[in-house]
Amino acid sequence: MMQMGFACCESGFARSKNACNIWLKNLLDFMVGALVYYFIGFGLMYGNDWHGLIGINGFFTPFNQDLQIWQTYDGTLSPQAFLLFQTMFCATTATIISGSVAERFKFSTYIMVSSFMTGIVYPIIGHWIWGGGWLSQLGFTDFAGSGAVHLVGATAACVCAISVGPRIGKYVNGKSIAIPGHNIPMAMLGGFILWVGWYGFNPGSELAFDNVTIYTTVTTTLAAAGGLGGMAYTWIRYGKPDPTLSMNGALAGLVAICTGVAEVSYVGSILIGLIAGILLPISVSVMDNKFHVDDPAGAISLHGCSGFTGVWLAGVFSTKNGLLYGGGLARLGAQLLGDVVIVATTAALVFLFITLLKKTLGIRVSREIELKGLDITEHGMEAYPTM
Repeated sequence: MMQMGFACCESGFARSKNACNIWLKNLLDFMVGALVYYFIGFGLMYGNDWHGLIGINGFFTPFNQDLQIWQTYDGTLSPQAFLLFQTMFCATTATIISGSVAERFKFSTYIMVSSFMTGIVYPIIGHWIWGGGWLSQLGFTDFAGSGAVHLVGATAACVCAISVGPRIGKYVNGKSIAIPGHNIPMAMLGGFILWVGWYGFNPGSELAFDNVTIYTTVTTTLAAAGGLGGMAYTWIRYGKPDPTLSMNGALAGLVAICTGVAEVSYVGSILIGLIAGILLPISVSVMDNKFHVDDPAGAISLHGCSGFTGVWLAGVFSTKNGLLYGGGLARLGAQLLGDVVIVATTAALVFLFITLLKKTLGIRVSREIELKGLDITEHGMEAYPTM
């Protein structure tokens, strides 16, 4: 469902001549991610810890190896269910890149980027956060992935979008030119589908069915108030409520609440959602008009700004040890450190890999292919053929 939601959002915000390409990339992320994560990524992420940096076993045949992670569930959660759940998180991290590089990135090279994200980047940082690595040892927490999933994916997406460059005609004489998506209702439908998928992401991260599972269902729902924040901002700023930024505002709230979803109050979840929803349209405008980063789906702002915000706001609103609840600066400091580490490490790894691809295989299609559209040139078909 999450892959379907991403595919709807990304293709709706792109032009019709690239719709099939985007849908296939979202399918690819899960197909490739499931295999690469099973054979390599899971071991790096959840293998027995080596100096807080990586897991050192669990590769190729994870179920046949004695992993500490299996012992922690005392038989209440099957290893197969755990692997499947974590595979979905992994594939989502890679999929965030797809929308940001839409309409100009080589499909063949994208396969390699997706493999690198699911096999190396996400598992290493995931180990630091969820696999017993050094960040978690310092007190950093991230219940459902504002940092581990969304911020990692958005940082990688930003590096890729900058490296591949903007679409032809997007910026003229330093001014951003709007390139409207071909199907806004499809994009918004994707938002609805993603919202449903979030009830697997957040409550599912309890890895059980108990009171916490139900509690996080409510805080997840309330955080989608970010949609009201996005709508109010655009109404005031532009004179009309923007449907796409309202929907993305709701998704921004859902991204931001992931970290603290099990430990903030209901009011806290609403505030986190509203803050993220208001920041979303501001971030989209800044990335486009100031930094000239061409991101057709707004994924960098949605997952990056909201993910970064959600991570540190958990250190403020947590009822366990947040700043507003007498927890002092220790938790907030750990959360901010995590934000910085996630961005810096992801950016460095992805930049090195993209630079290598750029100098060897190339990452961008030719001008002729881009103008014709990737559907017909890379896949030999059209999403909406004319009869």
